[in-house]
Formats: sequence, structure tokens, C-alpha cells
Amino acid sequence: MNLFSSKNKKIVKDPLMGENPISIHVLGICSALAITTKIDTAVVMTIAVVGVLSISNVVISLLRNNIPNKVRIIIQMSVVASLVIITDQVLKAYMYDMSKLLGVFLALIITNCIVLGRAEAFAMQNSPSKALLDGMGNGLGYGAILIAVAFFRELFGFGSIYGAQVFSDQIYMGGYENNGLMILSPGAFFILGLIVWAHRAYTNVIDKD
Repeated sequence: MNLFSSKNKKIVKDPLMGENPISIHVLGICSALAITTKIDTAVVMTIAVVGVLSISNVVISLLRNNIPNKVRIIIQMSVVASLVIITDQVLKAYMYDMSKLLGVFLALIITNCIVLGRAEAFAMQNSPSKALLDGMGNGLGYGAILIAVAFFRELFGFGSIYGAQVFSDQIYMGGYENNGLMILSPGAFFILGLIVWAHRAYTNVIDKD
């Protein structure tokens, strides 16, 4: 398979822009609102989703011809659940504090519409190589929105970027007072809404609607 063919590039590129799972298809919103107070949690969540989505797509694609139609959803969820459990155990072993911060939202990857949707809509219909690219593209598209939301929430909510302090009391004569709204879910909702609007305007989705 030619990894650099136009079709394969499109599989990876589409979820990043014109078919983004969050900003275009409005999937995976819960984690975008809940674990984006800081960039580091968003980055770890992105890596976890990319890993789970890519590997689960490949496994399901390999098994697709041997999966009975009546139990295909159960098989898909079992594959995803196994990968999420492994990811959770790795985080607990090497990044325990981060595992606690992500909490239940890491486990909820099992029921994430993006993961199960790509398994059903793409992995069950395509070869493992294409399923891998699709998983990577959708995982990165999901993560791009998460990190963008986290960037603005951390900047205005804590005055920092990836833990490095940007705003301090000495920067302006009046000082900078952190915006507590950005730390709360309503703040995440406003930031996400603006990003979705900007992305849809950029990709002309608004005009198509």
C-alpha cells in the first residue's frame, strides 16, 4: 500500500479539517468540556484516544470477516474496552497523578461515539492499513480541538500555558486576575462554541447548512 497516495492522505486529513469529529459532527463533547482545564491533561487524553482508536480500528478490521453480524457491537466494545483498560493501567503505573485527573473520562473512551462510530462505519468496511490511518486521523482531529480549548482555558483561567506562567501581577499596572469562569464547564462551553463556529466558518460548513 502506498501510504502517500492521495486517498490515504485524504483519510488522515479529512478528520482534521472538513470532517472533524467534534467541530463538524459534534461528537465527544463531554471530554472536551470536562478535561480541558489544562493543556497537559488534554494532550494525554489525545494520546490515549489516538492509541485506542488506531489499534481498535486495526483489530476490528482484521476480525471483520469473522464477526457475526448480530454480535458485532459487543465485539467492538470488547476490543475497545480491553485497550482502554490497558491504557488506564499504564497511566496508573507511570503517570498516577494524571490518571487521577482524567478519572472516569478515560474509562468513558469505551463509549465514546467517535471510537465506536469509526469501528462500525470504517473499520468494518476497510483494510487494516486504511483503518489505522482513519483511527489516527480521527484521533488527531479530536485531540486538536481538545488542545485548542485547553489552551484558552488554561491561559485565561490560570494565566499559564502548559504550566509556564504567562500572566503575572506585574505585567499590567492593574495586574491580571485569573478568570474563574474559564475553569468551570460554562467557560469550556463558550470557548468550544467559538472554536466550532470559527472552524465551521473556515471550512464553509456554515454556508453549506
